[in-house]
Amino acid sequence: MDFDSPAFDLSYRIVHEIPGRLRLRIPALGGPGVEPEDLEDWMDPLGVVTAARANRSARTLVVAYRESIGARETVLQRLESYTPTQEPRLAAGRSREAEIAPMVTNLATIALLPFLSRPLQIALTAANVASTLGTGAETLVRKGIKVEVLDALAIGLSAARGELYTANITDFLLSLGNFLERRTERQSDRLLRKLLRPEPAMAWVEREGELIQVPGDQVIAGEVVQVGPGETIPVDGRVVGGSALVNQAAVTGEDVPVRKEAPLRAVSGSVLIEGRLHIEATQVGEETTTARISRFIQESLDKRSDTQREADRLADQRVYLTLGTGAAVYGLTRNLTRLQSVFLVDYSCALKLGTPVAFKSGMYQAAAHGVLMKGGEAIEHLAGVDTIVFDKTGTLTHSELAVTDVVVLNAQASCTETALLALVASVEEHASHPVANAVVEAARSRDLQHISHGEVDYLVAHGLSAEVQGKQILVGSRHYLEEHRGIAFDDHAEEIARLEEEGKILLFVGNAHGPVGLIALRDTLRAETRETLERLRTQGIRRLVMITGDRRQKAEALARELGLDAFYAEVAPEEKADLITRFQADGSRVAFVGDGVNDGPALVAADVGIAMPRGADIARATADILLMDDRLGAVADAREIATKTMTLIRGNFRAAIGINTGILAGAIGGVLSPVASALLHNGTTIGILFNALKGVRLEGETDVAVSARLEQIKGIASH
Repeated sequence: MDFDSPAFDLSYRIVHEIPGRLRLRIPALGGPGVEPEDLEDWMDPLGVVTAARANRSARTLVVAYRESIGARETVLQRLESYTPTQEPRLAAGRSREAEIAPMVTNLATIALLPFLSRPLQIALTAANVASTLGTGAETLVRKGIKVEVLDALAIGLSAARGELYTANITDFLLSLGNFLERRTERQSDRLLRKLLRPEPAMAWVEREGELIQVPGDQVIAGEVVQVGPGETIPVDGRVVGGSALVNQAAVTGEDVPVRKEAPLRAVSGSVLIEGRLHIEATQVGEETTTARISRFIQESLDKRSDTQREADRLADQRVYLTLGTGAAVYGLTRNLTRLQSVFLVDYSCALKLGTPVAFKSGMYQAAAHGVLMKGGEAIEHLAGVDTIVFDKTGTLTHSELAVTDVVVLNAQASCTETALLALVASVEEHASHPVANAVVEAARSRDLQHISHGEVDYLVAHGLSAEVQGKQILVGSRHYLEEHRGIAFDDHAEEIARLEEEGKILLFVGNAHGPVGLIALRDTLRAETRETLERLRTQGIRRLVMITGDRRQKAEALARELGLDAFYAEVAPEEKADLITRFQADGSRVAFVGDGVNDGPALVAADVGIAMPRGADIARATADILLMDDRLGAVADAREIATKTMTLIRGNFRAAIGINTGILAGAIGGVLSPVASALLHNGTTIGILFNALKGVRLEGETDVAVSARLEQIKGIASH
C-alpha cells in the first residue's frame, strides 16, 4: 500500500499478522525523516495502540493494539498519515542499535577468548576495549576528569596487567549499565510523548472546487476551511463567510459563547456550537494552538531545576573524590587491583540521571491527573510553596452557569417572576448554548410548565423571537434588543448596573411594548472547592487567599464560608501582581491560580503560576503549571505529586550516596574485585533509575484508577 502526499511518500507491506498485532516492512525506515524512534512516537499516541517497536536493520515496524471494531484500519490509517518531523528528540544519544553493539561485541570476545592463543587474546581485547579507552581520552581532553576517564583507567589497567577476562567482563558490565540507563531515560521521555503529543483536529478544506477532509496540520495558509456544529476549529484564521456561535473557553477563558462572522478572527481549539463558518487560514501547523502542548513539553524538559543543578555539581565533585581515594589507596598499598575497584565506583550516573528521570516521572504522573508541569523547576517550586492565592472567578467557581435573579421590569405587563422564567425557558429550549441550558434547567428545577408558542425565529449569536398568545416575545443580548429590535433599556440602567457589578451575565427580555424583564446568571461555587482547600492544608499550605473584583461584602461572605485565611475584594486586574509581590516580601513562597487575560502578570510574579484549563492565551503561556481538566482538585493533586516527587528524589540521592560509599569502602579494603565493584555499582544505578521511573502515587490510589485515568487523559490529549 502506498501513501502519497505532496511532501512525502511512504510505502509498507504487511509481512505477518495475528489478532491484535501487525508486523510491517517499511523500506524507508532508517532513511531521511523516518527514524525508528520517531515512527514509534508517531504510533504511540493512538488510543488503540499498546506498543510500537521499529527495527532499523530489518526495516520493520511491529504494532500491538487492542482488538476492537475498526482498530486495525485505524492503525494503518495512522501509519499512512506519517510525515517526517523536524521536532527535536526528547532524549539525545545514540540509536538503540549503536547502544547494543558494544554488548554484543563484549560477549563475543568473552566467548572467544578460551579458544585463542595469548597474542590473539591480547589483540582481541585491545580491539574490544578501544572504544571505552578512546571515549575516556576524548572526555579528558574536552571536559576534564569525568566518570568516563575513571572507567577507561580501570579497564586500561586491567588490560595492561594481562587481566583480559577482567577487562572484557568489566567493559561488558559498563556497556550494559549504559544501555539500561539510556533505556530508562528514553522510557521516561516516551511516557511523556505518548501521553501528551496532541493530535490535530480534522479539517474540511476547499480545494479545486471540492470539499475534502484533511488533518488540521496539513491545511495551507490561505485555504478556506469549513466548520460545522460540534466541530473544533483546526486553524487560526479570519472568518470570510457564515455566522455562528463559538465557544472559546479553551482559548480565551470566556465561558459564554460569542458570535463569529466576517471579518472577525477565529482561534483554533474553539468549538462551534451553532451555525456554520468559512474561515481563511492565517496560522497553520506549528503556529496554531493545537501545537502548544507539544512545545510546552519540550520547553519543560529543557528547564533544569536547582535540584538537578545541585545533583550535577555533587556528582562532579564525587568523581574527584573517587580519583583522590584511588590515588591514596594506591599510594598506601601499591595494589593496582584495589585501584581498579575504586575507579569503577561511580556516584555520577545515579546522581545525574536519577534526578531528571524522577522529575520526568513526576511530570508524567501529574499529566495522568490532568496537570501539565513545566519541568522539574515547577515541581520543585510547587513542593516548596506555603501560600496559594486563588483568583475567584473560574477557579474557586466554575463555568457552569446558574440563574440567580429573575427581574420583572414592566409591572404593568401582568407578569410574575415565575411566569417570566417559564416563558423564557419555553423559548430558549430550542437553543443549545450554555445560557439557554441554564435557563431551561432553572425552570425544570422549579417544575414550571411549558408555555405553548409559535415558531421560533433564531438569529445565530444574537437572540430569538417567538409568538406567544398572539404576541411576540424577544429574548437575547442587550445589543440585539436595542440595535436590531429598537427596545431601549435605558430607564433600567441602575438595575442593570447593579446586576453587572455583581459579576452576573444578563439575558434581556422584551416585547412590542418595550422591556419586560431580565434574567441574571452567574457561575457557581465548585463542588470540590472545600475538599480541595482542606487537602491543601493537610499538605502543608499554611495560608489560602482569594483575590476578586467582587464587592467586599460578597467576597467576605464567601471567604468566611470557605475558611480562607485572607481575601482581597474590589481588586483591579493590574493590582494582582502587586499583591503577590507583597506576600513574597514577607518571606512567603507563593503559588497563584488564575485563568483570565489579566492574570498574566500575577502568574509571572508568583513562585509558581497555575492556569486553569479554560484560561486565556496569556495565562496559559505565562503559567508554570497548566490544568487540563476543569477540576480544582487537580491543584491539590499537583501539590501532592510535587512533594512526593521531591521526597523520592531525596531518598534516591541518599541511597546513591550511601550504597556507593559502601561499595567504595569494600573496594578500598580489597573485599571487592573490579568486576564485583562494577557489577554492584551498575546494579545500584539501575535500581535507583527504575525506582525514579516508577514514580509516585497519590494517597489511596489504586492500579485500576491509575489505568483509567491514563486512558481518559490520552483521549483529552488526542483532541
